[in-house]
Amino acid sequence: QLQASGGGLVQAGDSLRLSCADPRRTFSNNGVGWFRQIIGKGREFVASIDWRGGSSRYADSVIDRFTISRDNGKSTVYLQMRNPKPEDTAVYYCAVARSSSSSTSVDGYRYWGQGTLVTVSS
Repeated sequence: QLQASGGGLVQAGDSLRLSCADPRRTFSNNGVGWFRQIIGKGREFVASIDWRGGSSRYADSVIDRFTISRDNGKSTVYLQMRNPKPEDTAVYYCAVARSSSSSTSVDGYRYWGQGTLVTVSS
């Protein structure tokens, strides 16, 4: 239902933009979040944005480096990753929140995309 894309191999310090497309337009009135997961660990909150794009939240580890934004006309949410670090290597997932606001908790989301792998080399 959600289509995450844009992952790949990037060098530390470069930039990368992830996209989360919603072909069925299910999240136009909902918050959207990005999470990431390393094998063997649970999903970690990265960033989220409310339905209008007026409010966003970030994990401390990515604040001032990552920016979440959305284009409701295109039913797409973006995660701009600047100055990525090797510790940002993970599978990144986007998800539709249960409400119009954003959430930092996995439980606050009901639909998940398939994930896109980001590998940051040093």
